[in-house]
Amino acid sequence: MTTAATAPPASPPASPPTAAPGDRVRRRELASFLRSRRERITPEQVGLPSGGRRRTPGLRREEVAQLSAVGVTWYTWLEQARDIQVSAQVLDAVARTLMLDPNERAHLFLLAGTVDPSPDRTCAYLTPALREMIARLEPLPACVINGRYDILAYNRTYARLVDDLDALPAEDRNGLWLAFTHPAWRQAMVDRDAALASMVARYRAAMANHVAEPAWKALVKRLRAASPEFAAAWERHEVAQPDAGGSKRFLNPHVGLLAFDFTHLWLSPRMGTRLITYTPVDDATRARLDRLHDLSLESG
Repeated sequence: MTTAATAPPASPPASPPTAAPGDRVRRRELASFLRSRRERITPEQVGLPSGGRRRTPGLRREEVAQLSAVGVTWYTWLEQARDIQVSAQVLDAVARTLMLDPNERAHLFLLAGTVDPSPDRTCAYLTPALREMIARLEPLPACVINGRYDILAYNRTYARLVDDLDALPAEDRNGLWLAFTHPAWRQAMVDRDAALASMVARYRAAMANHVAEPAWKALVKRLRAASPEFAAAWERHEVAQPDAGGSKRFLNPHVGLLAFDFTHLWLSPRMGTRLITYTPVDDATRARLDRLHDLSLESG
C-alpha cells in the first residue's frame, strides 16, 4: 500500500532574498522539464481512463501527484519553480510515474540538486566501439574501472589474470573488494601492502566528490564489516591523487609471475572512469601472458 507524502505547509516558504541566480534558473529548468515529461505521458500509459477531451496533452498535475503519492499543491509548486525542498524518495516516485529513462532520471536529480539513491549502473562511456577495442587488445589484459573501483568491462585475458572473474557475482567485481576480501586476489598481489594503501588513499580522495552518494558509502560500510585491514586503513584518512600509470606484479596460479607496466586512459574527469591496459615489462612475462591468453580461449 502506498503511503502519501506528508502534506506541505499552508503556504510555500519565501525564497531567500539572497538566492543565487543559478538556483532560480535551475528551478525554472526543473519546472519546464517536468511539464514537458508530464505532457508526453498519456493516461492510458499509466492505467488511467482517458477522461474524454483534455485541454492540454498528457497527464494532469493532480494525476502525477496521485500516482507519485505526493500532495497536489506540493507538485504544483514544483512545476511553478517555487523554492521548496525535494527529497530523493519523492523524486524517485515522480521519475517512475513519468517513465523517465536513465538519462532523463539523472537530469531530473541534477536539476533538483539531490543525490539519486538508485543511480543507473550502466556506464555511458562503454560504447560498442570501446568494448571491441578492449577485446582486440588481447593478449594484453585490459579493463574499464570507475572511480569506485567497480570493474565495468574487461577482456578474456584480464578475466583470467588472477582468478575466473566471470564466475564472481557482479557486486563482487570491484577492485577494492577483491583486494581486501578475495583469497586468490590477495595471494596474487605481489606488492599487496603498498597496493592496498594506495587504493584506499585514492578512494578516499575520490569520495570527496561523492560523500552523499549511497553506493560509495555502502561500499565503505561493506568493506569495514568484512575486513579489519580495510577498516584500519580507512581510519588513517590518507589521500592520494591518481596517476597516469605505474608498475604491477601478479602471481598467476597457472602461468607464474607476471610483471606489467599499466596505463590509465581517462574516459571521464580525472578520478572517474578509466581504461587500464597492462603491457609486459619483459620477455618472460610476454611468453607467460601468451599462455594465459591460450588458457582463456580454451575456458571461454
